[in-house]
Amino acid sequence: MNDGSHRRPEGVTDATVEALGALSRALETTERARGALYEFHQLTGGADLALDEAVRLLRDAGHDAQAHRVEREILGRNVIPGHWTFQIVEEYDATYYEAFKKAELEIRRQLADGRDHLYEAEMKEDRRTGGHPDHTAA
Repeated sequence: MNDGSHRRPEGVTDATVEALGALSRALETTERARGALYEFHQLTGGADLALDEAVRLLRDAGHDAQAHRVEREILGRNVIPGHWTFQIVEEYDATYYEAFKKAELEIRRQLADGRDHLYEAEMKEDRRTGGHPDHTAA
């Protein structure tokens, strides 16, 4: 490993590297969950915007009562009481995601001088084939 930012600091044990790796994996899963939440936000918003065309087409087809129902009951509706999807995303970020990121960073700083991905960097080193051009350290 030529990159010192991924080298284990002096005194950091295997158990600590493993624990930090588990913490990192959990944060990565949270990143994926956050992405899914943004996808939910965008898909729901897109569906709501698509209702404009549905309402227009229902009216054009002579179905005013049904168009009115969609406008009244669905268009612009809260997805959970009092919240549109952007508010869910904001609350997730503020109450969970940011706290998780902060805790992971502070723990990494306390235990490994802030160095990230030590577990993965050591795994890479263990799995490389020495001298192979596609298995270089850096």
